[in-house]
Amino acid sequence: MVMSAFDEATLLENARLGDEHAFAKLTGTYQGELRSYCYRMLGSVQDAEDAVQNALLRAWRGLDKFEGRSSIRSWLYSIATNTTLDITRHRSRRELPADFGPAAPIGAPVEEAVNDPIWLEPFPDQWLTGSPTSPESRYEQRESVEIAFMILLQELPPLQRAVLILRDVLGFTAAETSVQLETTVASVTSALQRARSTATAALPKRSQQETLRALGDRTIADLAHRYATALETGDVDTLLGLLTQDATWCMPPLIDWFQGHQALRAWLVRDPLTVGWRHQVVQANGQLAVAGYLLDSDSGRYLGHVIDVLTLDGDKIAAVTAFLPGDAAAAATFAAFGLPPEFPQSD
Repeated sequence: MVMSAFDEATLLENARLGDEHAFAKLTGTYQGELRSYCYRMLGSVQDAEDAVQNALLRAWRGLDKFEGRSSIRSWLYSIATNTTLDITRHRSRRELPADFGPAAPIGAPVEEAVNDPIWLEPFPDQWLTGSPTSPESRYEQRESVEIAFMILLQELPPLQRAVLILRDVLGFTAAETSVQLETTVASVTSALQRARSTATAALPKRSQQETLRALGDRTIADLAHRYATALETGDVDTLLGLLTQDATWCMPPLIDWFQGHQALRAWLVRDPLTVGWRHQVVQANGQLAVAGYLLDSDSGRYLGHVIDVLTLDGDKIAAVTAFLPGDAAAAATFAAFGLPPEFPQSD
């Protein structure tokens, strides 16, 4: 629901008088899109949640300094940007295991997890909002959280990252962006040119959104079903048949990753295909994804274990990014995707 200018002005006036309820209502309209923005900046759902709450606290404390020369939305983005830039100064960028070294040799054991906050995290599509854009926007909302786009963002210097998102995803003008970043229009334009040049070189020619539209809902559903069934039945041949010859499979926070049918076969028949699975299709990072529930042998229940985000090349899977939240965080991660902590028992 879009708030009228009159309602917003009234809430702002009341908030300035100390009405916390009015402030919550005033800013609540923008919390969803601010969370998506902070996720793009930080690559972490938890960091994004913390950044939004921090930004809103800063906004509440600094409300008397808001002079109305920009919209409330633009002002909040300015505070959120400064908050995320502060975080990036103290934390490493979020990456995937392929950034750390070569693929694991055929038959190599999987090393222990690296649980430091260095890994990209999955983002539930249901958290994306219909935030207003303009002709300035170059990327769709879902396209701008795809795995390839998120890796690109994390590789950009923080200022270029912010400029690319504010200008080409959210559609703010150069003038608005310069105010949000407390810099000049010329600096914004220069940073945007460098970021666009990197994006042109780094991003695949076809986004996952374009691929999904070309395949159509029926083909996508069939692909997800065959993928899940192959895992559940331990059918390695069918599973490999769904993958491109040079497909990759990584599992953050595990540092090892595998590439190619030979290496994948050796690992699949040794590890994931030897246990019980149930699956449910979800959407994560603007891509086809499958949530995996692993059989707990003690209880006989299937518990939430992994979110597999599938990167497609035509009708084949070119990459599986299997996000493993760990036992302590699994329930919260699955809840964020609207999923129960354990697979529903059939009657």
